[in-house]
Amino acid sequence: MSDPLVRIAAALERISPPPSDAPDFDSASAFVWHPDPDRLAPVSKVNRVDVDLLVGINRSRDTLMANTLQFAKGLPANNALLWGARGMGKSSLIKAVHGKLHADHADLKIVEVQREDLPAIGRCLNILRGVDKRFILFCDDLSFNHDDAHYKSLKAVLDGGIEGRPENVVLYATSNRRHLMPRDMIENERSTAITPGEAVEEKVSLSDRFGLWLGFHPCDQDQYLAMIRGYCDAHGVEIDEDTLRAEAIEWQATRGSRSGRVAWQYFVDLTGRRGVTL
Repeated sequence: MSDPLVRIAAALERISPPPSDAPDFDSASAFVWHPDPDRLAPVSKVNRVDVDLLVGINRSRDTLMANTLQFAKGLPANNALLWGARGMGKSSLIKAVHGKLHADHADLKIVEVQREDLPAIGRCLNILRGVDKRFILFCDDLSFNHDDAHYKSLKAVLDGGIEGRPENVVLYATSNRRHLMPRDMIENERSTAITPGEAVEEKVSLSDRFGLWLGFHPCDQDQYLAMIRGYCDAHGVEIDEDTLRAEAIEWQATRGSRSGRVAWQYFVDLTGRRGVTL
């Protein structure tokens, strides 16, 4: 009788293995949260650029840097929502600020959480709570659609819940939407509700829980060209101004937009043609 029970137990463990122990937080500066089973996977090399290469977002850079430095020193700091134009360095800024400060504050870690894993965020906080480190929870491209209830899980990280947000955790999120919800969804609920203000209050209040709102706007042509020149100087790529200007403007014309992402894509193409390894 024992053999079938042992096989059943082994099968159940394979289907739903026990959560792994907390990782060695000294082994890496960055981690990725994975639920089922719950684990924090270390990242050996973070994909980021130097903060000095991020052009045209000086005010947002300085504000986020100051807030993160306060947090790294164990002082009060705000959750931050970086919202606005796509490709303008929102997620790059978060990773770059962490990289800059981690050099002097080794206990400052960054943990990436995917939007679809937000329902398990409470279990992630339980692992981080009480650890003698400082953690930036990083959620990229945070937005919610119709009938999407994932945003409710986020309230525990921000200010909600009996336990509240752990003192050693701060949330930095990026979104193309200021209120994290599509405008047509907000307007539709306003138009069909008996009390229009209350209809959207729960959803819009989520963005209100971020202490910092940092807006990112489309760059102009001078900023776009300055980004590319900064990349060339940093990586030792030699190109005269007239050639760079002509090629870069043609590149952005074919893409139909200007942004930091488009500038980087042109630079990658340029280095490939010049035989330069990044």
